[in-house]
Amino acid sequence: MIRQASVFCQLLQVFPRIHFAQLVKKHRTEHCSKGFSSWTQFVAMLFCHLAQAKSLREICDGLRSCEGRLVHLGIAKSPSRSTLSYANKHRSWELYQDLFYETLVHCQLIAPVKKFRFKNKLLSIDATVIDLCLSMFPWAQFRTTKGAIKLHLLLDHDGYLPTYVWIREAAVHEINFAHSLDLPAELIVVIDMGFTDYKLYGRWTKKGIWFVTRQKENAAYDRIKTRRVPKNRNILSDEIIEFRGFYARQDCPDRMRRIVVLDKDKGEEIVLLTNILHFGATTIAAIYKDRWQIEIFFKALKQNLKVKTFVGTSENALKIQIWTALIAMLLLKYLQFKSRHKWSLSNLVFLLQRNLFT
Repeated sequence: MIRQASVFCQLLQVFPRIHFAQLVKKHRTEHCSKGFSSWTQFVAMLFCHLAQAKSLREICDGLRSCEGRLVHLGIAKSPSRSTLSYANKHRSWELYQDLFYETLVHCQLIAPVKKFRFKNKLLSIDATVIDLCLSMFPWAQFRTTKGAIKLHLLLDHDGYLPTYVWIREAAVHEINFAHSLDLPAELIVVIDMGFTDYKLYGRWTKKGIWFVTRQKENAAYDRIKTRRVPKNRNILSDEIIEFRGFYARQDCPDRMRRIVVLDKDKGEEIVLLTNILHFGATTIAAIYKDRWQIEIFFKALKQNLKVKTFVGTSENALKIQIWTALIAMLLLKYLQFKSRHKWSLSNLVFLLQRNLFT
C-alpha cells in the first residue's frame, strides 16, 4: 500500500512527539483538560502562521475543511473557536518557549557558518516594537493612547538564527536586555547606537567580550594614536582613543578604537566604536555592516508570519502566538538549510501556504 503524507505532516516530523509530550508533562498544560491536547493547540497555531490565518474562525474552519487529512497530523478533529481561545488564554506559553529552544538546537546543527574568516562567534543584539491596540490590550500600555510590547533578540550570524528571545513591555529599554545577558569571553557582539552605555562597554571589555557599535556625535574623547589607513578602501580614519568625561572614564577606563567609514551608497560618514584592536579596519566595517541581518530578520518575521494581528487579547495568548511564530521561523530556516534550491523566505512561505495539505 502506498502511503502519502501531506507537506504539513512532513513539517511536523521536525518536532518529535516524545519530546513534546515531555514538555507537556513538565509544564502541566493538559492538567484537568477534557480531550483537547496541547499538540492539537500547537498544530492549530502553526497552521495560523503558515496558512496566514487572521482569526480563530479562519484557523478552525481552515483545519475543518481538511477534516479527512487531519489524522496524519496527529489530531482527531479541528478544534472549536471557544476551545482554542480558552487554551491560548490559560495554558502556559512557556511550553512553546522550551519547544523553540529545542528546535533551535536542530537548526544549529545544519546551519551554515558565517562568512568571516575569524573563529570568534558573531552575534547581534537589537529589539523591535510590536504595536497593539490599547483598548484591546490594556495590560500592554506604552503611551497614553498606545499599547505595545518589545521583542528583544540575540541573533547568531551562523545561519542568522535567533539564539535568545526576551519579550517585555515596550517601555523597557534595550540596554536592560544587554545587561541581563551572560555572554562568554572571546565573543563578538554587534550593537546599534541605542545601546550606548559606558558601563556595558567597560564590563564587556573586562570580561573579554568584543563589541562593535556606532559612536554618538557628542561623545568626548582624547586621541591617543592614529593608525595607518588601508589604501583604496572606504576607511577614512583609524584612531585609538580614551573617553574624556569623568564618569565615562570611570565606567570604561580602557582604550577604544574609533574608525570612520564612508558609506558610498548614501555618501555619508559612519563613525564606529570598538574594543577590537587586532582586526583590520575593513573587517570591523564589514562586521557592523552585517548587523543589518537582524533588521532583515525582524522584517521577515513581521511580513511573513502573524505577529502584527493577534487571535487573542490576553498576555498569555499573545506570547503563545509570538513563540509559535518564532518556531515557524526556525522551521522555515530549517527548510532553507535542507533545500538544494535557493528559496527566498517569502517565496517559501507562499509555497507552503498554497500546498500545506498537498
